[in-house]
Amino acid sequence: MKRRKTIKSPIGPLTLVEEGGALVQVVFDGDPVIAGREEDSPLLREAERQLAAYFAGHLQVFSLPLRTEGTPFQEKVWRALQQIPYGETRTYGELAASIGQPAAARAVGGANHRNPLPIVIPCHRVVAAHGGLGGYGGGLDKKRWLLALEAK
Repeated sequence: MKRRKTIKSPIGPLTLVEEGGALVQVVFDGDPVIAGREEDSPLLREAERQLAAYFAGHLQVFSLPLRTEGTPFQEKVWRALQQIPYGETRTYGELAASIGQPAAARAVGGANHRNPLPIVIPCHRVVAAHGGLGGYGGGLDKKRWLLALEAK
């Protein structure tokens, strides 16, 4: 059974979704269409606490049980995202090279876009090679804000 909880954050409401004892989704703008019952749980409270600490600049690495469901390539990209240190960025090409597929920068961008756990799995830390931000599922304003937070 899925449970969801919508929380406030400095970048707008976030809906956290838990299933089977793991965080499975973070959705920007508190989307009410997300499946699951709106209810609290110890895991959702802990996710909310860790996100609040992150937004306050006190937490750099999340320690939550996570579960993702993607293609083998997407899963590989999402694991690589978790290796990018707080306050650092990588280009799509660098991330592709880090997973042994240097020609797959566009595919890395696609996997980033499908990341079900933004912020927690830090896809905002991936930028374009020419120095631009690239894209971001939550909007470039949110990506700028997250990168600025981590740059402090």
